[in-house]
Amino acid sequence: MPFILALVGRPNVGKSTLFNRLVGKKLALVDDQPGVTRDRREGDAKLGDIEFTVIDTAGLEDAQTGSLLARMREQTEAAIADAHCVLFLIDARVGLTPDDRHFAEMVRRSDKPVLIGANKAEGKGGMAGAMEAFELGLGDPIPISAEHGEGMADLYDALRPLVDAIDDAERADKLAAAELVSTARQAALAAAGEIDDDTDHSEDDPALPVRIAIVGRPNAGKSTLINSMLGEERLLVGPEAGITRDSIGLDWEWRGRKIKVFDTAGLRKRARVEDKVEKLATMDAIRAAKFAEVVVILLDATIALEKQDLQIIDLIEREGRAVVIGLNKWDLIEKRGATLSLLKEEAARLVPLVRGCPIVPMSGLAGQGIDRLMEGIMQAHSVWNRRVSTSKINRWLSGVLQNHPPPAVSGRRIKLKFMTQPKSRPPHFTLFGNQLDALPESYKRYLVNSIRETFDLPGVPIRLSLKTSENPFEGRKKKWD
Repeated sequence: MPFILALVGRPNVGKSTLFNRLVGKKLALVDDQPGVTRDRREGDAKLGDIEFTVIDTAGLEDAQTGSLLARMREQTEAAIADAHCVLFLIDARVGLTPDDRHFAEMVRRSDKPVLIGANKAEGKGGMAGAMEAFELGLGDPIPISAEHGEGMADLYDALRPLVDAIDDAERADKLAAAELVSTARQAALAAAGEIDDDTDHSEDDPALPVRIAIVGRPNAGKSTLINSMLGEERLLVGPEAGITRDSIGLDWEWRGRKIKVFDTAGLRKRARVEDKVEKLATMDAIRAAKFAEVVVILLDATIALEKQDLQIIDLIEREGRAVVIGLNKWDLIEKRGATLSLLKEEAARLVPLVRGCPIVPMSGLAGQGIDRLMEGIMQAHSVWNRRVSTSKINRWLSGVLQNHPPPAVSGRRIKLKFMTQPKSRPPHFTLFGNQLDALPESYKRYLVNSIRETFDLPGVPIRLSLKTSENPFEGRKKKWD
């Protein structure tokens, strides 16, 4: 298990900026507005030759039990419990505040090794504020500037002995376990009259995880669904709309298959998005959908398909992702059969580009229908990766040309020669022929729909490229000229 470092402190001290610095990517949302981070986010960090896991957490604030701020603090406390070490950050420009003193005492009671970091310590004013951190009694403060990358060498020196201690302890545990296994194995072989030749064995690398993004409007139940999948309260949830801001990627395993599932912020109509942080969260959600393989469009089953849902599906189709529609809060529906039939008819009529995608009724809160949802996801993932042989494609094309040839344009016949599938993810077909620039859009749609039906490619975007054959005589001067 890698060394885990939790970044803790009051709001707006630079935890997310330091997180991005350590992981080497702009994963966490950063803004001058305090309280941007809400869920805890994990990332693979590197500092010199130290590789570890870093956890970004929400800012610590006093709050009433049950409120959103209190639930955010519970997420931070969970991160502290999981960590090997806590880096408590203060703002060196501001100096120590009563909140810093209060929460430093909470961190001290965790019985975890604590480092004190004074962020924003560039310049004389910052260094003076950093010296105030001695009053916390957590050891020598480490002056750093996460934004400018200053003080990383001092942070490395403070982390190095802690990482080595964890590595030594884990190495001793592994050695003891290996000795027990070896002793038991030798005893079994001796009892059977055999000798262990100590031959090395190698194992294949595990398959890459399936990348899934859960997207939808605010308050559709995305975080609640993922918590039910994981079997723990890993993500911050509540009745308030728009709680999630960062797109959080979490590792999971379903029926032996590795899964990487991404929670995203709710997507509202662009005209309604005015807050800067919400704009950043929306961009982060769209980026997560672009890098996913399968996107689950989570709908509130108590609300019919709306224009915003259709725009989200259209966005995912343009990005070429496989689509699964999840009908959440299904336990609140009374006439389930009639409602499901109606929603399927509306989806087929309004979203023809992903016709046939799995539509799964479920309840994230009750944990119902998750296996059916995952079966739909794996089905869509399989179709998204499918590749059809060239011989089958051209036998299909021959039948199409006999039954429904392309129309003539300006008295000239459009000639379709052959077709191939150069790539999948999503399925992409290339059609070769003459005068393809004049091929009507209606005939292209006919070809795509026929491909989808003939080769059983439901629920995924299908790309069709046209490539006109070159005329070998084009540009040549006639002999009699």
